[in-house]
Amino acid sequence: MSQTSMSFRQRNLKFPHRLSLVIAASIVLTSVSANAGEYLNGIKWKKPGVVTPGKTDSAPPSDAIVLFDGKSLKDWKNGERWEVKDGVAYSGKGKIVSNEAFGDCQLHLEWTAPVPVKGSGQGRGNSGIFLMDRYEIQVLDSYDNPTYFDGQAGAIYKQTPPAVNAMRPPGEWNTYDIFWTAPRFDDDGKLVSPAYITAIHNGVLILNHFELKGDTPYNRPPAYKQHPPTGPISIQDHGNPVGFRNIWVRKFTPAAGEQVRKPFIRDGKKETPIED
Repeated sequence: MSQTSMSFRQRNLKFPHRLSLVIAASIVLTSVSANAGEYLNGIKWKKPGVVTPGKTDSAPPSDAIVLFDGKSLKDWKNGERWEVKDGVAYSGKGKIVSNEAFGDCQLHLEWTAPVPVKGSGQGRGNSGIFLMDRYEIQVLDSYDNPTYFDGQAGAIYKQTPPAVNAMRPPGEWNTYDIFWTAPRFDDDGKLVSPAYITAIHNGVLILNHFELKGDTPYNRPPAYKQHPPTGPISIQDHGNPVGFRNIWVRKFTPAAGEQVRKPFIRDGKKETPIED
């Protein structure tokens, strides 16, 4: 047998031994990792409440406040001046303002641009949803309808365009799912934390935790001015018969817990505090 053949055979004989060592080492490391202890954050959490989802993702869950169910606008100031027909409310004479006020919340609504199509730019299917009656996410027929980008559908008016244009054609229904964090002010009226908004248009994320620079006027820069911690939702009348349906809101409260001790590692009966 040649030396080359013997060398090849010797290497092959050593391979299973090396593989066994690798496997054994992996088992030891896994065992050490599994027995390294458990991290505990030291927070005593309040039990989360139970919410029954709607039968569909667009249907109101059990804790939702329904602001328009297709029957009447009784829960809105000035609602009597908007037409309600076949389950749809059409923007009419003046804005409508919810009777109830909201802070942090989840808002769902559906809207449709008018047909036949009339006008162009900001004059076509224009309305707006105002959180706390002062922070606007734009409603506009932005289907093949050029306008300034921070004024198209899904924009925070005059502050940012949506990430993408997810508009459906006029006559089809659009859905907004809005997640709102209200601004906070101290007792002296100073802004402590700004407002944030996340919005989904027809299942497409268009705003991701966007920080608002203030309110959303047409004729001046945005600014924050102290206001109550909750405020009504209003829907703009801009002279176009935009249709709305299925409007509901969930007041949002984050999970609550109390820091009862410092975080620690538990390894059997041994507990090791994690120092700052």
